[in-house]
Amino acid sequence: MAVVLPGTVAPPATGGLTPELPAREALIARARTYELDTPYVPPPGDPLEHNTSGYAKAMCSAAFITGLDPEVAAESVGYFVGPYAQRSKVGKPVIDRDRKEVRIGMLNGTTLVARYYGSQGCITLPPGKDDVFFTPVTVTSTLPDPATQDWPMGNVMPAGAAPGVNANRVSQAIDAAFDVPQAYTAAFVVTHKGRIVGERYMSGIGPTTPLESWSMGKSVTATLLGTLIRQGDYQIDQPAPIPEWQADGDKRKEIRISDILHMSSGLRIKAPDDPDFDPNGTYPDHVYFYTGRINAFNYAATRPQQWPPNTVGRYRNTDPVLANYLVRLAVEKRGEEYLSFPQRALFDKIGIRTMTLETDPHGNFLAQGYDFMSARDWARLANLYLQDGVWNGERLLPEGFVKFVSTVAPAWAADKRPIYGGFFWLNGTGTWPVPTSAYYMLGAGGQVVLIVPSHDLVVVRMGFDKGEPAAAPSLRRALAVLMDGIPSSR
Repeated sequence: MAVVLPGTVAPPATGGLTPELPAREALIARARTYELDTPYVPPPGDPLEHNTSGYAKAMCSAAFITGLDPEVAAESVGYFVGPYAQRSKVGKPVIDRDRKEVRIGMLNGTTLVARYYGSQGCITLPPGKDDVFFTPVTVTSTLPDPATQDWPMGNVMPAGAAPGVNANRVSQAIDAAFDVPQAYTAAFVVTHKGRIVGERYMSGIGPTTPLESWSMGKSVTATLLGTLIRQGDYQIDQPAPIPEWQADGDKRKEIRISDILHMSSGLRIKAPDDPDFDPNGTYPDHVYFYTGRINAFNYAATRPQQWPPNTVGRYRNTDPVLANYLVRLAVEKRGEEYLSFPQRALFDKIGIRTMTLETDPHGNFLAQGYDFMSARDWARLANLYLQDGVWNGERLLPEGFVKFVSTVAPAWAADKRPIYGGFFWLNGTGTWPVPTSAYYMLGAGGQVVLIVPSHDLVVVRMGFDKGEPAAAPSLRRALAVLMDGIPSSR
């Protein structure tokens, strides 16, 4: 989900004028100069069935992960994979708490079943199957009770005011974030120099409630891949060792890991953020990764090239799915258990206890967007980046990795769009009223984790899909107030 669409002008950046992004037609014309003669094959199946698959999964996750009331969930969340406008075309979700599943019937007699699998979250079952194709794994944190540990490893907060921070302005900023009920803000957390200086939650939601986070999971994927690069499993500029690309003459062997992280692999799919996307056309592959009940890794790896790598940047789920594939390949090559890898290699290191990464029916992480985590835990992850990938004296990310993800990707720069780095969005056009050096995680429904290095600042804003039209204006107002209360530190 992009915040600034091609052909629009973003709000002014702090301290400067905002460059205008290229027109949609210019983006399409430049891409055509690199176009390869390869076919496009649309995703198979019935779009309404795919939408219902996503709806069932969203309702299952709301019931068994977030704990939302089903009526609230049906009206408020999961729109990206189960569009609200499509929900009236199918039956009402049946929440079966004994079987820990959600069933939704269609008029053609098909019933979509999404079942809760514990640590792997909810999965919509494959057609004709009553189970998944892998053995679920229980993943537990090895960390002590957070009530016994100081922040950030736990939830015991330091006493006293935060030096240099105007507490009144922070409070006013939080008020602004919640002032518009139509924004459906669920959580708002502010940290300065790693310390929580303000937070608030919607009624019924708290500091440990895992909330649907959508494409902010792409930044988690970058982090997991970064840990493997740090540990020597990969190099960032090496050709990506995807097994499906290793045949003689397969030009996809030239795609580097850096191209994948830059959303510049050039693989051919259709995605809603494509400048030439037709909303009335075929069901987009970008969403099919979530709803198709397929082996997502294999589907991504078998897409043909549309452009040579590192020439055209497009926000497409092929690349984060392939990055997750690379994570699985490396972990299993080491002889380690894959599904518990994120918790032991990353989350336990930085105090994260609430993350659920959901999978496809084959046990592949769909961490391009099927992820649930509390606002405080998102703040922890963001502070790992503020600290250049070092936590408690241990380097978790390789030197230079933070700079890599927060620097504009070459193919996006060639399009004169300084808005994307390495699975992180950039504030290069002043989308948010903070310095243009800021970068951020972004998810559908108004999920934002903003990292402002110049002020040692992290802002986490989470909410329900229903509030998305009002979410960005609400956050901009809050940030404008907040920046008056946070001193510059770099």
